[in-house]
Amino acid sequence: MQKLGLIAGGGNLPVEIAEHCLRSGRPLFVVRLKGFAGDELARYAGAEVGLAELGKCFKALRRAGCQAVCLAGRVARPDFTSLMPDLRGLAALPAAIAAARKGDDALLRMLVGEFEKEGFVVEGAHEVMEDLGLGAGPLGRHSPSEENLADVTRALDVARSIGRLDIGQAATVCRGLVLAVEAAEGTDAMLARVAELPEALRGRPDAPAGVLAKAAKPIQETRVDLPTIGPATVRGVARAGLAGIVGETGRLLVLEREAVIELADELGVFILGVDPLTP
Repeated sequence: MQKLGLIAGGGNLPVEIAEHCLRSGRPLFVVRLKGFAGDELARYAGAEVGLAELGKCFKALRRAGCQAVCLAGRVARPDFTSLMPDLRGLAALPAAIAAARKGDDALLRMLVGEFEKEGFVVEGAHEVMEDLGLGAGPLGRHSPSEENLADVTRALDVARSIGRLDIGQAATVCRGLVLAVEAAEGTDAMLARVAELPEALRGRPDAPAGVLAKAAKPIQETRVDLPTIGPATVRGVARAGLAGIVGETGRLLVLEREAVIELADELGVFILGVDPLTP
């Protein structure tokens, strides 16, 4: 079992991965990204590293004996003018700036390439934890109605379309009408916008209608930044009067799975896994 270097940003995903490694006995070293990684990760062996300190990161990983890495957690797009790179980070900076001009996915692919150049095997969060991915069919007690299924198809189509343009990963549709698409603000903020729309457009908590779809971008490096849902997503969907959530099997990560299922069952929200499109 290769020792894993967890490159940890914000949110619960890095915490779940670290806890999984602890339970399964996989050796772990956590690189906590300054300003992003949560305090919960301080109890694991590791190092704190700035966003552009690639040399420090690689040295720490080698010193710890890591052969594989997993990049997980939220990291905001950097202001390149305010970064404080070390020499290795400085060497990679022009390529990072050029990639960022092409979109977030290009920047992530470039970053993955830097780790691979250094000889590390890059594992996706869903490869480290196989039970993170959404399975086929309903997750929990609730299933979509026939009306919901029409919105499922439409919402997934819209989510995949904006993904092809590297805009975002999520869209909401109700009775065939596109209510919102995700851009830089993220899914939670998009759902909050939907909750402010007139109830005639989106349904109500006591009469839910409509669907949130999340889909990986077609060009996406699936080892990093797969779409995720968690308890906050379920609450946001319910507050917005939507009936459910749909994602692609194996390409949507479910954080805090037991809590998600319990909350979705309680709030009457369906969660559905469907097969990804084949290229």
